[in-house]
Amino acid sequence: MGADDSVNEGRGATGKLVEAVVEEELPNALFRLTLADRTQVLAHVSDRRGHDFLRLLPGDRVEIRLSPYDDRRGRILRRVRK
Repeated sequence: MGADDSVNEGRGATGKLVEAVVEEELPNALFRLTLADRTQVLAHVSDRRGHDFLRLLPGDRVEIRLSPYDDRRGRILRRVRK
């Protein structure tokens, strides 16, 4: 069990943390991301970020938590500074 696995957001099972690159902004606040292994993932901005203004553009690097149930879905936690 790694340090990332011990963080529980209070909502059941947690997925793993990975970095991705924003490829495209989609309707309904969804984003198409590409992981390091070139896997395409759909993700939305985290609930905690709903009150903060987080503008994401294609090419931005972000940290996401993949869903433990579907490895093609995720939640954007934060933008990674270059």
